[in-house]
Amino acid sequence: QVQLVESGGGLVQAGGSLRLSCAASGGTFSTMGWFRQAPGKEREFVAAIGWSGTNTYYADSVKDRSTISRDTPKNTVFLQMNSLKPDDTAVYYCAARSGSPVATMTAYDYWGQGTQVTVSS
Repeated sequence: QVQLVESGGGLVQAGGSLRLSCAASGGTFSTMGWFRQAPGKEREFVAAIGWSGTNTYYADSVKDRSTISRDTPKNTVFLQMNSLKPDDTAVYYCAARSGSPVATMTAYDYWGQGTQVTVSS
């Protein structure tokens, strides 16, 4: 049974940083990614990373402030977010798929339960 478990969310002041983690079990995946959903908004793509760790893909809204990485042997993906803004407040979801990194939510087969990130102004 595949499980994706996120951690690392919390409350942070604007300008601060957070590092989210997602541990996968029950399978290995070519691509792991992060999405987020703010209150009243649709879930949106944040970042994704391929198997080797060198193929990365970011949403424009975070690409200059974030780094996605993975520890493939440990089946774990990380999202380092810096210079956080109140607009980054959302539930952050880890997702996984076979195939290359893409931003399309429906392309991902497995999802975690999410971790809340709240950025105060």
